[in-house]
Amino acid sequence: MNKKMQIGIAIGFMCAILTSTIIIQVNTIEEAKKIVGSSMAQSQLRDEVLVWKEDYERIYKELENKEKELESSRQESTKENGRLRELQNELNEANKLLGLTEITGSGIILTLKDNEALYAKDLGIDLNEALVHDGDLRQIINELKNAGAEAISVNGQRIVGTTAINCEGAIVTINGVKVNSPFEIKAIGNIYSLRGIKRPRRLFINNGRPRNKCDI
Repeated sequence: MNKKMQIGIAIGFMCAILTSTIIIQVNTIEEAKKIVGSSMAQSQLRDEVLVWKEDYERIYKELENKEKELESSRQESTKENGRLRELQNELNEANKLLGLTEITGSGIILTLKDNEALYAKDLGIDLNEALVHDGDLRQIINELKNAGAEAISVNGQRIVGTTAINCEGAIVTINGVKVNSPFEIKAIGNIYSLRGIKRPRRLFINNGRPRNKCDI
C-alpha cells in the first residue's frame, strides 16, 4: 500500500469519525431541546395551575364571605320579623283594650230595660226605681268582668278602661254617647260563667242568650 492510499484511508477514517461525532452532537442537541422544551412546558403548566389555584381559593373565600353575610342577613331578618310580629301582637292587644278592634267569639247577649210593669201598678213607689241607671249598668259590667268577660259592649259602645258611664236624669251616656232603654249588653267569654252573674231584681233582664259567634 503506497503512502497516498494510507493518507486517504486515514483521512476517510477521520471524516467518518468527525461525521459520527457531528451526528451524535446534533442528536444530543435535539434531545436537549426536547428536554428543555418539555421542562419549559411543564413549568408553564405549573404556573398556570398555580394561577388557577389562586383564583379558585380567592373565589372560594369570597363565596364563604358572601354566605356568611347572607346568613347574617337572614338572622337579622328573622329577628326583625320576630320583633315586628311582637309589635303587631302588642298593637292588636292595645287596640282590643282601647276598643279599636272588633272582637269575635262565643259569649252572651243580655237585654236590660226599664221595668214597665211597675208603671202599671200604683204601688206608691218612686218610679225612678223602675228605670235603668248608670249604677245598674256598671254593676252588670263589673259582674261580667269578674266572670271573665274578654270584651263588653252596651248598645254598640265598647266598654274599655277609660269608658265613662253617666246618668243625667233618665238619660244614660256611655263614652259621651246617649243610650236609651232597652240596653243590649254583649259579652265575650265563657258562656256558663257569664250567665251566672247577679242581676238587679227590680229591673227586667233576660237570662242571657248564648251566642257561639258574638261580634263586639
